[in-house]
Amino acid sequence: MGTTVTLKDDSVGFVETQHFTFAYPPDELKLESGEKIGPVTLAFETYGTLSEAKSNAILIFHALSGDAHAAGFHEGDDNPGWWDNMIGPGKAFDTDKYFVICANVIGGCKGSTGPSSLNPRTHRPYGLDFPVITVRDMVNAQRHLVDHLGINQLLSIAGGSMGGMQVLEWMVSYPERVRSAIPIATAISHSPQQIAFNEVGRQAIMADPLWNGGDYYRGPSPDNGLSVARMVGHITYMSDKSMAEKFGRRFRGSRQFLKFTPDFEIEGYLQHQGNSFVKRFDANSYLYVTKAIDLFDTLAGKKLGEVFKGIDTRVLVIAFKSDWLYPAYQSQEIVKACKLAGLDVTYCDIDSSYGHDAFLLETEEETHLIKYFLKKVSQGELSVDYEI
Repeated sequence: MGTTVTLKDDSVGFVETQHFTFAYPPDELKLESGEKIGPVTLAFETYGTLSEAKSNAILIFHALSGDAHAAGFHEGDDNPGWWDNMIGPGKAFDTDKYFVICANVIGGCKGSTGPSSLNPRTHRPYGLDFPVITVRDMVNAQRHLVDHLGINQLLSIAGGSMGGMQVLEWMVSYPERVRSAIPIATAISHSPQQIAFNEVGRQAIMADPLWNGGDYYRGPSPDNGLSVARMVGHITYMSDKSMAEKFGRRFRGSRQFLKFTPDFEIEGYLQHQGNSFVKRFDANSYLYVTKAIDLFDTLAGKKLGEVFKGIDTRVLVIAFKSDWLYPAYQSQEIVKACKLAGLDVTYCDIDSSYGHDAFLLETEEETHLIKYFLKKVSQGELSVDYEI
């Protein structure tokens, strides 16, 4: 079935997801837990052209429920990539200038090796036999992809939320391979509240009888549990103001008193989000990926001033005033760590009512900041502080 998309001049056009497989036995990928896994496949997409010197590459990281499809369109699908408004000719990540890469994380379910993948030892889906993975494991797998593409140093790395955690991990694990970094709406480590929300989601999935201890791939999936997990998560992505402006206390159609139907518009919206999510995401991947970001800790026992010591990476940190899931104080902690280590860091706190979702929606402000930042990085100039 053909697509009805009309391509604009600033679109990267139609793209295809590629796959890179590595870590074949006996050279499996060693994980932070000490376990090994292999072979490992990463789904990825690229946009723009890699320069002859291979010096214009930018690695983009997706958030919790994202994937490798960050920009453009797939044949037969009218939905653009999740950051299409930021990647393309003339956009924040200008594909006339830069070679942009985005990969689905290990542990995911959109083409990369994860719990729904076939275990080569059993020829059945891994399920809970899949090893615990961390953000560092995600980054180590991405490093193999960057090596495969023949890129020694990335011009920049960027991502929001869980993507921002991968930015910080790249800075710590492979500082010599990163010229600049753009962590957006993220944290050095999760707060107890952030862990608590994720745990509620995980418990919702595991309480669904169809979860079956993670072994549900030959039968019905635990859609009810995953739907509730997504509903809880989606509440944290919005702000009180954005909910009030978008839904208020408005009712949906006719009211049925004493019946537990979605009478309010916000109830119907959350149910729609949950029902849509179960069609594109794996419940076990949700468990593994949320656990990975809860375990993430950039400090790893170090003092704030030590974590980025000796690193020569220019950094642009972006936060949003209405983001209560990843509040601005957590971004300011990243800035403080950078300054204590003597890094050239720019901090921008954008006034937005969208909450955590702002990193996907505040295109105009982010584009202005990122374009200017990347221009200065390319020219070797120092950065300055902003507050929008």
